[in-house]
Amino acid sequence: MTALTAQRLSGHPPTDADAIAFVEHLVATPSVSGSEADAVRVYVHAGARIGMRCEIDRAGNGVARRGPEGAGVRIALLGHIDTVPGRIPVRTEGGVLHGRGSVDAKGPLAAMLVAAARADLPPGVALDVIAAVGEETHGSPGAVYVRDRMRPDACIIGEPSGWDGVTLGYKGRLVVHAQSVRPCAHSAGPDPSAGDDIHAWWARTLAAVERLNEGRAGAFERVQAKILRVHTSEDDAHERARIEAGFRIPVGLAPGDVLAIAERSARGEIEVTSSGGEHAVRSDRNDPVARALTHAVRGEGGRPRLKVKTGTADFNVVAPVWRCPIAAYGPGDSSLDHTPEERLDLDEYLRSIGVLRRAIEALARELRPPGR
Repeated sequence: MTALTAQRLSGHPPTDADAIAFVEHLVATPSVSGSEADAVRVYVHAGARIGMRCEIDRAGNGVARRGPEGAGVRIALLGHIDTVPGRIPVRTEGGVLHGRGSVDAKGPLAAMLVAAARADLPPGVALDVIAAVGEETHGSPGAVYVRDRMRPDACIIGEPSGWDGVTLGYKGRLVVHAQSVRPCAHSAGPDPSAGDDIHAWWARTLAAVERLNEGRAGAFERVQAKILRVHTSEDDAHERARIEAGFRIPVGLAPGDVLAIAERSARGEIEVTSSGGEHAVRSDRNDPVARALTHAVRGEGGRPRLKVKTGTADFNVVAPVWRCPIAAYGPGDSSLDHTPEERLDLDEYLRSIGVLRRAIEALARELRPPGR
């Protein structure tokens, strides 16, 4: 199972200075999706130094564990270590860490690892803190690997919510690939071009989506549709026009429902395929994980903000299978995700560690086996 097992070095709980040094090192180590190995090694070695049992699994995920192997209760803290492309000079200025991945989502991942090492666990409870690879790709292979090999009793997803925010849900997603192919013809001729065909298909698809959205209020309840890429080409015989479109799907609709709209709009004239296909997910505010996090925010002097997001995360991958208490949490402003301005306030980062520690301890007490 393991490609690398890090040697346990000391086991002392990490200080705030340790926590900051760790997140700075992690952010400074590039880990664009598909090239995460160096950052995963940084992660497992850091975990070993603070007393966790660490390994790299066959998918390339970094895994840090605490508690007995045969624990009656297991809590998963699932973050991701990969980032989208984009070079941002890594620097700390005025207590703010700048760099790709500082918010999405190495800051939340580092906070979970430090909090897990600091938490006071009762007997019979174990923690798995997972640095998943490939979250920024359609297949999310790291999360799929752990999803199919473990069944935790509760899960915290490491995604930016702000130190006082708790995310209860994410919309689903579908990517549709549509293509028109026509014999080459003179542009002055009477027939439409492949580009005309594909844009007409898109107009019909948008009109159908708007009809579906009638009576739905708010971005989280509505289907959102956006063109991601457009491409045209031609050879000696044919011209081609392609659109790659992204759809964000609310609770109550399946990716297949949206694909059916795209296929009907094709009218047999457009080739339509799809990729992705995550369902929307949403937890209740009384979910044990959400409750533990909101109480922990109050315990750290904050006023918790419950939110839902129009994006997707590994929340969408694991929640339908694990069916356990689950919510997402982490430091950082998610509006900075994927932008050239990505940065993390380190005071917020340290505060989030306190929230996570409180939440882990509360969950452990609530979920521990009877009589322990």
